[in-house]
Amino acid sequence: MTPIITELEAALQKGNAHASFEEAVKDIPQKHLGAIPDGLPYSLWQLIEHIRITQWDILEFSRNPQHESPAWPDGYWPKEKSPAHAGDLKKSIDQTLADRKTFISLLHNAGDDLHTPFKHGDGQTLLREALLIIDHTAYHTGEIIVLRRLLGDWS
Repeated sequence: MTPIITELEAALQKGNAHASFEEAVKDIPQKHLGAIPDGLPYSLWQLIEHIRITQWDILEFSRNPQHESPAWPDGYWPKEKSPAHAGDLKKSIDQTLADRKTFISLLHNAGDDLHTPFKHGDGQTLLREALLIIDHTAYHTGEIIVLRRLLGDWS
């Protein structure tokens, strides 16, 4: 395994200088999932689902030349402020983690080929897509923590 893949894998899985996705979504009370504090446009549920949907889209784009991304921005944000069923949060988190694991396997399979542009798209590489997932997830993970603080659910 190359050092860059080791670093990318660590950045995808851990928070490093901040809380990880897993830490940010751990033990969220069901009653807080749909709450939207004054002045904010989205709920915890919408943020978690947005992370899942976006990461899934990047994964599919990276491995499937025929993949068609959802329409921006509506296809990346759930309309529902809270999950329809009690188990939906766990399903969303589990899918996010499974897709991340699959993306990491793409990195390992690519080896030194991280910089080669995909035959589809407009110059994207697997390295760029990994950095995009890392950056996007970290940004919204921070928002999850701020939202949880505003709801009195983060210490």
